[in-house]
Amino acid sequence: MGIIWESIKHFYAYMAVIPVIPFLLIYFGYGAIIQDRKKAFRLAMDVTTALLIGCVAVLLDSLFHNSFGLYGILLFMLIGGGLLGNAQFRKRGSVNVKRIFRAVWRLGFFTMSMLYLLLMFIAIGQSIFSI
Repeated sequence: MGIIWESIKHFYAYMAVIPVIPFLLIYFGYGAIIQDRKKAFRLAMDVTTALLIGCVAVLLDSLFHNSFGLYGILLFMLIGGGLLGNAQFRKRGSVNVKRIFRAVWRLGFFTMSMLYLLLMFIAIGQSIFSI
């Protein structure tokens, strides 16, 4: 069981290092199979979000020398879900949890993408200029 778990962890780590590659593989591969680019784009976003969350969490941990990265990301996603749920409840009188989860997850894709780029440039800059 330990070998399987280690293999899964290594596979995730390799895919999360450069999340553009899995995004493009899923987008073009799934898009070629189902012939629906919009659905393929959404699936690629959803899978890549999980990779970006892990990568951004590791970048936050290494840049700021703490271990709060993943918890901070999850905290912001939960707060965002709470705010969206509150807004939906006030507007419609009920809460559609699936819709809120999807909205938070997709907003997380864009947020994590921007954080990934920003933190990666900072990490590269630190490694180049720290002598």
